[in-house]
Amino acid sequence: MRPYTDIETTDSYILREFNDDIDPIELMWHRDDGDRMVEIIEPGENWGFQFENELPWELEKNLTIFIMRHEWHRVIKGTGILKLKIYNCDKNN
Repeated sequence: MRPYTDIETTDSYILREFNDDIDPIELMWHRDDGDRMVEIIEPGENWGFQFENELPWELEKNLTIFIMRHEWHRVIKGTGILKLKIYNCDKNN
């Protein structure tokens, strides 16, 4: 089972939601197979984001994060609902 719910999927983006009832261990370090642009729609409270070898930072509404293909990253659990809009930037897809 995944730690999120995909609310809407289109050819352009995925609208994804994380609830605060998940176990933080489920938010594992991972890499994606393509470049992605992530827009924070609802930041909840104290949700964070971290790239490998960088300090984490708190997510804020309307913040946009570019994640390069195969770049290690993770979401850090906060409270409330975290809602993201994820755009696939990989030109091969």
